[in-house]
Amino acid sequence: MSKKLPIVAIIGQTNAGKSSLFNRIVGEKDAIVAREAGTTRDSVVRTVGGTRPFILVDTAGLKNPEDDFEATIQEQIEDAIDSADVILLVKDITEPAVQGDRDIAKKALRSKKPVVLALNKTDLKEKLPRDEFLRLGIKDIFEVSAEHNRGVGQLVDHITANFPKTSVEKDDDALRIALIGRPNVGKSNLFNTLSKKQQAIVAPVAGTTRDINRTSVRYNGQGIELLDTAGVRRKGKIERGIEKFSILRTVAAIEESDVCLLLMDVNEYNTSVDLSLAGMIAEAGKGIIVVITKWDLTEDEKLSDEILAEMRYKLDFLPYAPIIFTSSVTGKNVAKIFELATQINARRKISIPTRKLNDMLGKAVLAHPPAGLKNTHPKFRYIVQTDTSPPWFVIYGSNFKHIHWSYKRYLERKMRESFDLIGTPIMFSFRDEKQIKANREKAK
Repeated sequence: MSKKLPIVAIIGQTNAGKSSLFNRIVGEKDAIVAREAGTTRDSVVRTVGGTRPFILVDTAGLKNPEDDFEATIQEQIEDAIDSADVILLVKDITEPAVQGDRDIAKKALRSKKPVVLALNKTDLKEKLPRDEFLRLGIKDIFEVSAEHNRGVGQLVDHITANFPKTSVEKDDDALRIALIGRPNVGKSNLFNTLSKKQQAIVAPVAGTTRDINRTSVRYNGQGIELLDTAGVRRKGKIERGIEKFSILRTVAAIEESDVCLLLMDVNEYNTSVDLSLAGMIAEAGKGIIVVITKWDLTEDEKLSDEILAEMRYKLDFLPYAPIIFTSSVTGKNVAKIFELATQINARRKISIPTRKLNDMLGKAVLAHPPAGLKNTHPKFRYIVQTDTSPPWFVIYGSNFKHIHWSYKRYLERKMRESFDLIGTPIMFSFRDEKQIKANREKAK
């Protein structure tokens, strides 16, 4: 079964408090503070946990004109309608509804997807009556204050209770492969080559494709669905700059996929956007292959060694990702993509016997015991696997608060050496039995 988290898109006019509400829902004040590129999802996209986790997208963060994630308000709305499962329209309750607000609401409602209106800044004296906003035509209205955390919990409870059931999971055996990358890195060319059909329109101008395009193929008896994060462009939409790189469609494709092909142009790779996309794929728990495209323009074997060394340095948080050089023109390594993707998908679904896991853990700890404080060294009792796609492991023991991040990385490396977990992230949870017992006693 392929799991897919629902996507909630925050849209609305500027200065409505979209980013403040995003931060409050995520529960982290630093959600929009820039982080080291590639170490996590882009700051405008975060996973919100809980009993019904979901992806939250802050479209207000897509307006930096120097960023490839740039999008106008109208494009944000169109992206939300196409890619989100729930649309959250944020409105400043101190400002009357104007024609722009009515246009946004009308487009959102026309999508037939759940639309929720959040009237923000209710803590201000200048707030207007709720009736002022009924003309927007949105049935579900919540008054909130992102600044003071009023009404936000009820808003989130309502949103999660109204997720479309079809958005959460797909029960079939198809392997879904998403082509992810910046505009004009060769996604459509590779998509066409892999599908052996002219499914997408290929053009030299960056960003000439729009919706998620998909086609089904078979490889060694395995059904494969290819997802191109920008599909066939719409007629009449061909003008310079009209198409922007859509992070919403990219997030939707990542969430729907099992394995992602992260495409980078051989002439321009390891950009900040490339690294952000890599982080998004890793945090989503998806398999990954880094594909260097347009190799026919270079074909310098010495250069390939230099590129590999630089890629491994920049992508040090993805040591498990295979890197291949391809050309849709010559066909170099294109056939290898399906072979690698099926291998990675199999490793994502692997179930490792508990006995083998504990043999590995025992040998790893014996070879390199964890450091700690005096008489409070971390102690490992046993390890079990609790989930697949991606593989998830829970380690039980005590004094885990003293485990350094480098030791967790060491355990992951030993895990990969023992079980050949190519191309897939693996997740660890540490259950401190002393802490669990103390919490239970405290709760009594």
